[in-house]
Amino acid sequence: QAELDKMSEAQIQKFIFNAGFSTAAKVTNVSGRGVGMDVVRTNIELIGGTVDVSSVQGEGSVFTIKIPLTLAIVSALIVESCNQRFAIPQLSVVELVRTSENADHRIEMINDTPVLRLRNKLLPLISMSKLLDLEVMRGEGEEGEAASEAESNLFVVVIQVGAQYFGIVVDSVFDTEEIVVKPMSAMLRDISLFSGNTILGDGSVIMIIDPNGIAQSVSSSVTQAAQDDEAEKVVASGSEEKTAMLLFRAGSSEPKAVPLSLVTRLEEIDVDSIEHSNGKDLVQYRGTLMPLVYINDEATRKEEGVQPILVFTDERHSMGLVVDEIVDIVEDHLNVEIASDTRGIIGSAVIRGKATEVIDIGHYVEIAFKDWADQGDAVDYFSGMRLLLVDDSPFFRNMLAPLLSSVGYKVTLAESAKEALRLRDSGAQFDVIVSDIEMPEMDGIAFAESVRSDPKWQGTPIIALSSH
Repeated sequence: QAELDKMSEAQIQKFIFNAGFSTAAKVTNVSGRGVGMDVVRTNIELIGGTVDVSSVQGEGSVFTIKIPLTLAIVSALIVESCNQRFAIPQLSVVELVRTSENADHRIEMINDTPVLRLRNKLLPLISMSKLLDLEVMRGEGEEGEAASEAESNLFVVVIQVGAQYFGIVVDSVFDTEEIVVKPMSAMLRDISLFSGNTILGDGSVIMIIDPNGIAQSVSSSVTQAAQDDEAEKVVASGSEEKTAMLLFRAGSSEPKAVPLSLVTRLEEIDVDSIEHSNGKDLVQYRGTLMPLVYINDEATRKEEGVQPILVFTDERHSMGLVVDEIVDIVEDHLNVEIASDTRGIIGSAVIRGKATEVIDIGHYVEIAFKDWADQGDAVDYFSGMRLLLVDDSPFFRNMLAPLLSSVGYKVTLAESAKEALRLRDSGAQFDVIVSDIEMPEMDGIAFAESVRSDPKWQGTPIIALSSH
């Protein structure tokens, strides 16, 4: 009884699969001997499957039976190589590509191994005939030009195994069929390229390709070349990263900009609803009083009609920035070329061919709420803490660093994840790391994994930074 008290309900329920276990009050000719469920479990396990039970008193029981793929009916793509047919599980097939000398998709060679450039990505290829050491049975005179033409007109079955993509080169593709997978003979179970066999409708016996086994045969050098090629594209795309910006005018006719990701809402409020209290313009906004601030001394609100404002919100405050006109939302390469000494202005950048001032929202939130930057105990707590900010965008580095410094952090900047890791290797220590997620060469996820794998920074908290 003591052992029974320690068991969970699930453990107790599994007793029905034990030999000789029965809840029957007496033995009859058909029940009560405790062998029924025991036989069921034994037979399922003999074919490599599992059986489980879950039960709720008064509601019913659920039996879950899992059997291996080798006894299932699956959809498969039938292909041919060197006059022999094979089946490839449809679940692993991404697409089919036809190659030829005059087509957009051509087979290239890297390190003496074929690859396919598909939608600007290098796809490692492996030939079914070479992999299985098959020989084409040709008649006399079929070699030469005919053979050369056949080799240039091939089908590539694009396969996905986990995160790996590769292509299997075959001669022909037939159609998709529902097949019953038969288990491999014990003599062939060590061949990793096959997962079983099946009998087609015409009586032919064909082998079923195991994509996982094929993936292990793909040339590592070609895979690395494909990864290097992709990395170069990531670096290139990273250098072309665009930032969504909101363009507006306030206080002058010159355009100004703010990152769209910082803007909570664009509002137009009735001028008559603006109130004045304690030296500030206020408006009742969503149940609270929201202060309105002006970008400079020249900026004024309208005398009548509606007033456009940009609403910015953090977890505790909302603030409205009074503007003359909301011009547009654009996505452009943002590079602050000239830094500004004026408070509230990060610097100037060329947006849509015009010099545009990029404003510092933190400055205006501080004007609206005197306690926003002076947060008492919070500043005392953060004071002197070492913070590493990792972001490939100069704009966001320049914008975030002053904000983090204003609450007491000692900020160190890194332009990339690799630069941050060099700081780690040099022995630098930090109390917290703030890292962008979308970065070229090494993204924020890979950077975090690298940080956690090394004892030097293993216990350092990491905060992910994203505009999405």
